[in-house]
Parts: sequence; structure tokens; C-alpha cells
Amino acid sequence: MPQTKLSAVIDERYESLSAELQRAAKWVREHPAELGLQSLRQSAYAAGVSPATMSRLARALDFVTFEDMRRPSITAIAESMGRDLQPRTSNGSDDGHGEYADIKQFQSDNLVSAYERNTAEAYADAADQILSARRILFLGLRSAFAIAYHLHYTCDWLRERTAVAADAGGAWPEKVLSLQPDDLLVVISQAPYTRSVVEHTQAVAARGVPVLAITDSDLSPLARVAQVTLLFRSASSSFFHSQVGALALTERLMAEVAQRGDTAAAERLTARRELLQKTRAYWEKSNTFKPPLSND
Repeated sequence: MPQTKLSAVIDERYESLSAELQRAAKWVREHPAELGLQSLRQSAYAAGVSPATMSRLARALDFVTFEDMRRPSITAIAESMGRDLQPRTSNGSDDGHGEYADIKQFQSDNLVSAYERNTAEAYADAADQILSARRILFLGLRSAFAIAYHLHYTCDWLRERTAVAADAGGAWPEKVLSLQPDDLLVVISQAPYTRSVVEHTQAVAARGVPVLAITDSDLSPLARVAQVTLLFRSASSSFFHSQVGALALTERLMAEVAQRGDTAAAERLTARRELLQKTRAYWEKSNTFKPPLSND
């Protein structure tokens, strides 16, 4: 079985797998080089599952053993993975980070993922979606809210009619469900995916609303309903997911929007800067602060 067929089998059966097997399947699909190079225990550890789970996944995909499942990856290693096959080495020097070396490596890999996992064409398609939509709503909850807000903040400098799906009263679902086919939902999430985000995204996609998904896997439920998907890695050696990759992706995407927005984006950007300058939004040394209750 070639590597591409293994990926196709995972895609076909993914929804029928248990949550634990889905976690293992995602790792197998996204790390063919590591799968081919590592033992059962090493692969299970990297996927965050038990060795028994990895063995059960092989059987669920109709392989007799884990070794049978990894054979396509072994065959495809030489031509398929490039950079990911380069061993991580140390020059023996102490750069002062010591115990944080793992975090540093994860952050570096996550940063690079914004470029390795997405083509220039994918960024261009995403930017065109953003520029052509009548209005845009950015949706991200929990840890993804920071990314959604940053996207909204930067995008609003480049075009009008943007909003973020958030409010103190909890009425954000109404904003999502009010979207029309000429609008755009930009949704951000990573595993484990927030249930309400997935369900509302699926609901508007079923009504013909275009979806731009910024997520961590082609197997993400968001990617499955999106017209365009941009991918990032969020691996971390700590309890919390890393946001480095997602943030790098948003900055790359907004740079594409600014470039493709051409004159209209440049004019809006200039107008926003002038407004902030007039309202003295940013501190300047020449500014003199007067307390509101000053007697002067």
C-alpha cells in the first residue's frame, strides 16, 4: 500500500473511530516520516496515546500489525519528507535555555509550519476570500479567541465590515447564524475542537456560507466543511497548546490580504493611521498628561 492510500484509508474511516483512535490516526497521517523511523512505543508517545491504542488503530485500518501499517511510510521516506527527516542535533553549547530546549524546538517547528504546511496559492485563495466577501465574521473560542481577535483587529485595518464573534452576553451564535452566502466565516480551532464552534460552523456551511478554516489538521471537522483551509502545528511540551504557529499563520495571511487588497487596502490603512494620530491614541513624549480631576 502506498503512503497516499494509507492517508486515504484514514480519511475514509476517521469519523467511525473512537476519540482515542482519532488522535492516533491524526498523528499517523501527519507524521509519515516519524512513523517510518520510530518504534511502536516511540510513535505512541509522540501521538499522546498508549502503545495498545496504536496497535488497535492498525487493526481498525485492516492491518495485521503496527509494522504493517508503518511499511508504506518506510517505503516513502526517501522522497516524501525532506526537512522533517533531518535529525535534531546539538552543538554542545549552552545558550542559556537549558531545561527549556524542548519548548524552544516546539516553538521553532510550529513557526515553520505556517510556511511548510501551506502553499502560496492557499494563502492567495484565503486572501481573495477575505477581500471579496460582503462581510466577515471571525470565530474562535477558548485559546483560539486570541487568534480570532488578532485576525479581526488586523483585517479591520484593511477592509470594512469585519467583526469578531464574541460578546459578554453570550449572543455570539446569533452573529454566526445570521451570515449569508455572500459573507465569510473565518473559524479558528485546534484539537480538541470546541463543540459549539464546530456545530455552528457546520450549520452555516450547510446553508452555503463560505468557510475559511484555520486549524491543525486536514482531518479537522472545520477543514471538512471549508472552501479553503490553512494549517498550523500546535505541538508543545507543556500542558497548553502552542499558539506560535497559528499567530505566524495569521501574520502571513494578513500580509497577503494587504498586498492583494492593493489601493483600497492602502487607503483604508492610511485613513486608520490618520484617525489614530488625530485622537492621540499612542503615547508621545511631547504629550502632557492631565489627570481628570486636575484643578488646572
